[in-house]
Amino acid sequence: MSETQRPERPVAANTTTLGWASDAVAEMLRRLEVEYIALVPGSSYRGLHDSLVNYLGNEAPTMLVCLHEEHAIAIAHGWAKVRDQAMAAAVHANVGLMHATMALFNAWCDRQPMLVLGATGPLDAAKRRPWIDWIHTARDQGALVRDYVKWDEQPASAQAAVDAMARAAKLANEAPRAPVYICLDVGLQESALASAPRFPDLARHRPAPLAPPAAAPLSAAAQALREAKSPLILAGRVGRDMTAWQARIALAERLGARVLTDQKAAAAFPTAHPLHANPPIFFLDEATTAIVWSADVILSLDWIDLGGTLATVWGEARIAATVIGASLDERLANGWSYDHQAPAPLDIDLGADPDAATAALNQALEAPTPAPFAPTQTPATTIPAEGPINLEILARALEAATAMRERCLIRLPLGWPGAYCRFDHPLSFLGYDGGAGLGSGPGMAVGAALALRGSGRLPVAVLGDGDFLMSAQALWTAAHYAIPLLVVVANNRSYFNDEMHQERVARARERPVQNRWIGQRLDDPPVDIPALARALGAEALRISVVPDGGFSKSWPPIS
Repeated sequence: MSETQRPERPVAANTTTLGWASDAVAEMLRRLEVEYIALVPGSSYRGLHDSLVNYLGNEAPTMLVCLHEEHAIAIAHGWAKVRDQAMAAAVHANVGLMHATMALFNAWCDRQPMLVLGATGPLDAAKRRPWIDWIHTARDQGALVRDYVKWDEQPASAQAAVDAMARAAKLANEAPRAPVYICLDVGLQESALASAPRFPDLARHRPAPLAPPAAAPLSAAAQALREAKSPLILAGRVGRDMTAWQARIALAERLGARVLTDQKAAAAFPTAHPLHANPPIFFLDEATTAIVWSADVILSLDWIDLGGTLATVWGEARIAATVIGASLDERLANGWSYDHQAPAPLDIDLGADPDAATAALNQALEAPTPAPFAPTQTPATTIPAEGPINLEILARALEAATAMRERCLIRLPLGWPGAYCRFDHPLSFLGYDGGAGLGSGPGMAVGAALALRGSGRLPVAVLGDGDFLMSAQALWTAAHYAIPLLVVVANNRSYFNDEMHQERVARARERPVQNRWIGQRLDDPPVDIPALARALGAEALRISVVPDGGFSKSWPPIS
């Protein structure tokens, strides 16, 4: 590892005297136990940047330099998906925040926490430098993202700034979780402190603990599940806690309930468990629809788009099952976006976080501690000796190459065969990006890999070429800070999902489907993806699949 790959340590660091308002902001980040802050440097927060370096010594938090604000936010997003807690990111003025908006929307839709610090040029017009400070100053910068963050603030004093940060961290990490945004005026950051602010007692600003459901709906849900002949659990957005994972297994086994999971959400239930009824899905298929149709009681643990799922299965007919919901998601619904999905008809609304609801139901039903289960048969990993490499072949090869390792699948592309989703731990798989915005994969992979560093898990992201090429530069941050990560690019040289959309439209209009590729292909010339990755500091090669069931190159151990 070169010196530049180590967290940069400044000369004469760790100044102990709070001299500037930005020092107070930096001190608050440390008190909040923020480990990293991902950023693209910018003059609008040069005061804070100086404080992070010369007051904190670039440690706790350590800066992660990025090549685009969207990557900085995506890195914090990936971190949160592993740790279930907020990391920090900083964006430069209105222009940096506008770069960051897509990644913020992803994190919002994915219900992941992060603390985003922004900045604006001096609000006092008399202090603005000609031209540049004027175009980097906004009257209400938070308005750019207010509809897809949980809370935003623009404090006007050092005391207000540290108080706002305490509130922001509490709100971001409190269920239902989501990003928060604080905008710091340049003039405030660079103002000298007459005296140190009163730092909040963070023991009195903790996120509220997860509350169990109220007694009446809990009793009704337990009774309905107890009497069910064919219960079904839809395991959606849940936490990474191992105790909660075991609690879901205990509940399913106590009820004899079949369980379905979703490739849009992180691992929620062991896929090899006999009660896992069908491979994880991205979109409803015929087998999954039949399983939902046959259920007489459905327990939704924050299932993504429960209303849409039920409408797809039953259409205009009355839903035959008793539907029980455990989610706090509606608390974040607003009138700007429809990310809260279709309304779900609930017979019993537990009004609680799904992990808290599961624990309460286990207690009400007196569910035993789960015993080890006999896993279902694993799918074949043989590789054809010749022919094209489709996603199933790639999945088989990846399974064969990593079968003896604990891994974390950070991302899988659309169309990934569910049979090769081997999820046996809360960190086996981290789901999708929430907002389905192309370009999120590389940055989220870097952030998740950073959060996994030292866990012993192999971080793996399988990305489509379109997703990768939009944000490949995020790999530079991983290379610079020596963050171990395996990225596999499933390269079909096309925005192929949209090719299929064009084919559907052409068929519906009785037009030639042979034209579906026009305006879609990423070819002629093909992008040299390994060369691009190497230019960013990563080791890269074209991987071919060989008949013995592995890759043509063996990889060194991940340290």
